[in-house]
Amino acid sequence: MAEADLALRRPRIGRIGVWTGRLQKRPSGEAREVVAELEEIGYGSVWIPESPFGKDALTFAAVLLGASRSITVATGIAITWARDPVAMMNAARTIGDAHPERFVLGIGISHDSTATARGHTYRRPVESMRNYLDDMGAAEFDGHGPAWQPPVVIAALGPRMLETAREHADGAHPFLTTPAHTHRARGILGPGKLLAVEQGIVLGVGDSARTAARSNLARYLSWPSYRRHFERLGFEETDFAGGGSDRLIDAVFAIGDSAAAERRVREHIDAGADSVCLQVVTDDLDEELRGFRQIGEALTLT
Repeated sequence: MAEADLALRRPRIGRIGVWTGRLQKRPSGEAREVVAELEEIGYGSVWIPESPFGKDALTFAAVLLGASRSITVATGIAITWARDPVAMMNAARTIGDAHPERFVLGIGISHDSTATARGHTYRRPVESMRNYLDDMGAAEFDGHGPAWQPPVVIAALGPRMLETAREHADGAHPFLTTPAHTHRARGILGPGKLLAVEQGIVLGVGDSARTAARSNLARYLSWPSYRRHFERLGFEETDFAGGGSDRLIDAVFAIGDSAAAERRVREHIDAGADSVCLQVVTDDLDEELRGFRQIGEALTLT
């Protein structure tokens, strides 16, 4: 995708957004109310992931956009194994036509277990993503031609996938990242590509806060792709034991209060991020919303 094309299609995502996998756990009516409140607080975007058997991310994004006026909704990420490239691209075009400048299509290959759960074989992830993106770009569309087509970003951590984001997409949406990774990602993407990074926030102090972070990180450490990601950042096998060393936990999560969140946001922006998507780490839906309120009251969100 040419940089000039992205400039014309760049969405209004703001400097700080939210990332929440817990929104789909709410009834859709409640979820719509939460997004309307996040918009009122001042967040620029809300990023929603997709699980193999959860709410359809694209349908859910359309539902949330219909309940808001200015906030951008992004899929972070929609799973490629859940739909073919034509279905993915034309769903995005449909949403973009209804909500110009307010939707970002984030897609990802996900993991072997996800592919298997949907009846596919996980192999050659970089090549698979490149082919998928090329097929999306060639997808025919005989509906009403949208005046605005959403940008496409991909889940990318390693250098080859980031190169794919540069050459075949509009940017990248890295997950479980650090400011050091953001600096590397910007160097590979180059200027003009969209870089929206997820950042976990644990509102708390001491051992209990690190315990919450380890609980959140545990399943990701069982996946080879994330271990390779952390190894590229200089972490070793000893850092993966017991749910993650203090060094790993403190690098991946911002732990403390709103000031800790603000410092980490600034580090990512200084490293080259366009937007930072904050995830409040908790299993409690109401605590998550309280966390977004607390951060929103303390930070300059625009």
